[in-house]
Amino acid sequence: MGGGELSFLWRGSGTGTLGLVWCIMDFMKSALFVATAVTLYASTPCADLAKLSLPHTRIETAALVKAGEFKPPEGNPVRLRRDFCRVSGTIKPAAGSNIWLEVWMPASDWNGKFQGVGNGGYAGSVGYAQLAAVVNGGYATAGTDTGHRAGGQDARWALNQQDKIADFGYRAIHETAVAAKALIAAHYGQGPKRSYFNSCSNGGRQALMEAQRFPEDYDGIVAGAPANYWTRLLTSAAWGVKALLSEPASYISQAKLPAIQAAVRAACDANDGVKDGVLENPATCRFDPAVLQCKGAESDSCLTAPQLAALKKVQSGPLTGKGSTLFPAVSPGGEAEAGGWGPWITGPEREKSSMYNFGTQFFKNMVYNNPDWDFRTFDVDRDYKAARRLAKTLDATNPDLSKFQARGGKLILYHGWSDAAIPGQNTIDYFQSVEKKLGADRTRQFVRLFMAPGVQHCAGGSGANVFGQAAPAQKDADHDVGAALERWVEQGVAPERIIATRYKDQGQREVEKTRPLCAFPLVAKYKGSGEVNDAANFTCGQP
Repeated sequence: MGGGELSFLWRGSGTGTLGLVWCIMDFMKSALFVATAVTLYASTPCADLAKLSLPHTRIETAALVKAGEFKPPEGNPVRLRRDFCRVSGTIKPAAGSNIWLEVWMPASDWNGKFQGVGNGGYAGSVGYAQLAAVVNGGYATAGTDTGHRAGGQDARWALNQQDKIADFGYRAIHETAVAAKALIAAHYGQGPKRSYFNSCSNGGRQALMEAQRFPEDYDGIVAGAPANYWTRLLTSAAWGVKALLSEPASYISQAKLPAIQAAVRAACDANDGVKDGVLENPATCRFDPAVLQCKGAESDSCLTAPQLAALKKVQSGPLTGKGSTLFPAVSPGGEAEAGGWGPWITGPEREKSSMYNFGTQFFKNMVYNNPDWDFRTFDVDRDYKAARRLAKTLDATNPDLSKFQARGGKLILYHGWSDAAIPGQNTIDYFQSVEKKLGADRTRQFVRLFMAPGVQHCAGGSGANVFGQAAPAQKDADHDVGAALERWVEQGVAPERIIATRYKDQGQREVEKTRPLCAFPLVAKYKGSGEVNDAANFTCGQP
């Protein structure tokens, strides 16, 4: 109780029966006040959440789910270590909207925090495995399909569907956060004390969209390998597709990727002082692919003249008619690795790469609303001009994060240098645009960028590739980007470096090497002695 609730003890000066009556009456009033307050803020049982009224939202399921194997409406079963309250339904903020919502809340031992879950690619499904991982960590969580059901590289749902494009672009992830917080407050009797968002790729774009457009949604955000310049990224994809596929002789098969990677590493691996198969800073690599030109008969160890021309176009990034670069090219160094150029750029065969799927689906179904659009007709100036009309809906490039900062928000960006899907330089460019807008000193008060050498798209690669990406914080803040974010938000300790780990096994039981990820623009520098696979023998210094 507070002082006001005890004041009845001092009412009047009498000590007789009348004084006692006043005491009893005031006590009853105070007790009624306390009981009313408890009623107003009482928790709502899980099943009763189905009766909760939320703006343009229909709750279809509200039920307690027991720990063990859970079979979601789609996808593989997930394993839950704790009972949780599952609420699902649809949100319809516009006539053409149909956003599926999933909110999961631990039935006990809730840590008082909320963590939103993002989507990869063109979305189209809920990340149930991510929801399970977050709930297992003690967080309340929420996810969405962003308003449509489809495969992650399929955009046919967008054909002539402006409401659905808006939901995918920015609206669904915000509506999900708002609804989730309302459900959390109703269920527990109080809202989350802290709210976080941690996702990668399109999820990284969603993360930046939240910081830029809806700064009140989250206290801390991790944006991994963000596809935030969506219109230019997908224009770049179409550029690469045309370079590799417009002529049969230009196509580079996966079998040639080891030769390309070996040539890159021969030219640049030692630039950082350690020859370990990882380029610490690929931006310093000066590699001329002409060394790969076949001198005689074609083989997997060389490139023909048409293939060499195609490779140079991919490595340059899209160039406008005036010769300026529209979007950065992917960095060299991880071409032949699992998760590298094979699935993303060349594909197992012609027209089977992710780059082909993303680029052609974008122009067919979002830009031109023409399923017959042919990538062979692609013209960078004309087609990017057409794509730009979607920039306000899909691009998360606004450098003015002042509102997010003003409410105490903290943002961590990370990007794998070997990312074959989204160039790491794009994230550097965005970070530097924030510095230009707000000033470097002010930006450092609430934003950090960590470039991850040898790491592919969001994860994997030959570098130290595990540092808590897109997962609830489980490790200490020195090794886990999510924990580093939470410590920054809750304790004010800004991360200057995060120790990344590469494991020898998928079970992450045996460590192969560790390496510090340094806050940009610093990079890991070998001290000159000691085991090169031990982060303790590296410092963070200027490139």
